[in-house]
Parts: sequence; structure tokens; C-alpha cells
Amino acid sequence: QVQLVESGGGLVQPGGSLRLSCAASIRLFSLYAMAWYRQAPGKQRELVADISSDATTNYADSVKGRFTISRVNAKNTVYLQMNSLKPEDTAVYYCNADHVRFGDYWGQGTQVTVSS
Repeated sequence: QVQLVESGGGLVQPGGSLRLSCAASIRLFSLYAMAWYRQAPGKQRELVADISSDATTNYADSVKGRFTISRVNAKNTVYLQMNSLKPEDTAVYYCNADHVRFGDYWGQGTQVTVSS
């Protein structure tokens, strides 16, 4: 059974940093495209960043230069390093694993709150 478990969320002051982790119990993890999405109250879920199986990355304009997505295939883990956090980054952050043949999977989410 596929399971994605996010961790690392919490409360941080504006300008601070957090690193989110997503541990995946999934066969052939290295073949999956991995992504981080977020959903703020009253808003639609949006893509934050993704990383392909060959480590090509893509970022939402709102986080470019501040967030970095990475993966360690040997650990079945994807990370999201978030720097210079702003109040508008407050949301539940979700990990996603996607493969055209093997399916699309979501974690349960981790809350990130940026507030003074």
C-alpha cells in the first residue's frame, strides 16, 4: 500500500525557514514525479514545486528564489526547503507522487503557519 507521510510543518515568524519532508513507502520511487502542493483556507490547492524522475525542477512564480525542492531516491524522500517565509505562505502543504502508469498519490498534509 502506497503511503506518503509529510513532516516538518509548524509555526514560524516571517522571514524564517522550514524544511518539509515527505517519506514515501512506494516501489520504484525514483520513477515517480514528486511535487509539493499547498492549500490555504478558502483557496484552491495549488502547485508549489515539482521534481521529475530526472531531477528537473519547476516552481510557482510566488516561491521562486525562496523555495527549493529536492529528492533523495535512496531514502524514498522528497524535501521542500522554504526560506524567507511570508504570511501568504501559510497553508496546508501536501506531498504528491505521480506516474503515468503506476498512479497518483497524496499525503495527508502538514500545516505551515507564518505569523509573528
